Amino acid sequence: MTAHVHTSPDAIYPFDARGVAKRFRHAAIFGALDALNTGETMRFVNDHDPLPLLQQLAARYGDSVQIQYLQREPGAIVIDFIRQ
Repeated sequence: MTAHVHTSPDAIYPFDARGVAKRFRHAAIFGALDALNTGETMRFVNDHDPLPLLQQLAARYGDSVQIQYLQREPGAIVIDFIRQ
């Protein structure tokens, strides 16, 4: 029996926070980041700049997750979270 491996060829995994209920959003984001292997990226999409979340990520992950904005416009935020 062959195991099913959930990997992306470019190691970029989309996460659209707009579709997650607000009360579950941060827990879902942390779970997704915890599932990343070194070198993999979660491409985060949201309708607002998640500054409180970024503070929580810095406290929880430190230098093990790099944050790169790809798009930072009102109503259209795209950030890559890269597992180091």
